[in-house]
Amino acid sequence: MTQEAATRLYLVVGAGAAPDRVGVLLDAADVGALLVVPTDGAQFDAATLKPLVDAAQQREVAAILEGDAQLVRTLRADGVHLPAGKDIVERYGEARDILGNRFIVGVDAGRTRHDAMTLGEAGADYIGFGIPAHVEDRDTARARRQELVAWWSEIFEVPCVAFDVDALDDASALAAAGADFVALTAPADAPASWIEAATRALTLPEAAA
Repeated sequence: MTQEAATRLYLVVGAGAAPDRVGVLLDAADVGALLVVPTDGAQFDAATLKPLVDAAQQREVAAILEGDAQLVRTLRADGVHLPAGKDIVERYGEARDILGNRFIVGVDAGRTRHDAMTLGEAGADYIGFGIPAHVEDRDTARARRQELVAWWSEIFEVPCVAFDVDALDDASALAAAGADFVALTAPADAPASWIEAATRALTLPEAAA
C-alpha cells in the first residue's frame, strides 16, 4: 500500500462476502487495499477468509485483515488493520512484533493527535482517523475527522486513511482535505456501478482534468 498523489479507495467488506462478488468490485475500479472485517462480531474463520485474500492478491490489491496479526501471518495476507482504542499503541507494538516489517501494520488513531503522532513515529504504515460507533453526535465527529485528516496530510508523510465514511459526499470532502485513502464499506449486494461511483467521488476536479 503506497502513497499516491490522488486519493484511492480502501474497500471494506465483511468476512462473509462472496469472493466472486468482491472480485467483480475489484475489477471495476482502482482499489488501493481490501480490508476484511468480522461480520456481526463473529470470529474470523481462516477457510472463509483465504478466498477473499486470494481475490485481492490475484489483482495486486493489498489484502488487510482487521485486528488479527497472527491470522495475517498464517494466511499470508498483506497486513493487519488495528481499530481505534485506548491501548492502540500497545496493540501496534504487539502486531509489529508478530509481523515484522514485511507486512503492513495500519492503525486507526481515533480522535487523538498524540496517538497518531506516536504511532507514526513508531513506524505505522498508515494512520487512520475514524468515528467510533458509540459516538452520537455524528456531524461534529465528521467535522473533527476532516480536521484531523487535513492536519495530518499537511504535515506528515505517512499515508492517511479516513475511516467510517458513510456517504459519498463525505468521501469527496475527505479527498479534498488530503486523505490518501478513503475507506468505504461495500454493501453486500453492491454492483460494479457502486464502486465506480465511489471512485468518482474521490477524484478531485484538477486530478480528472
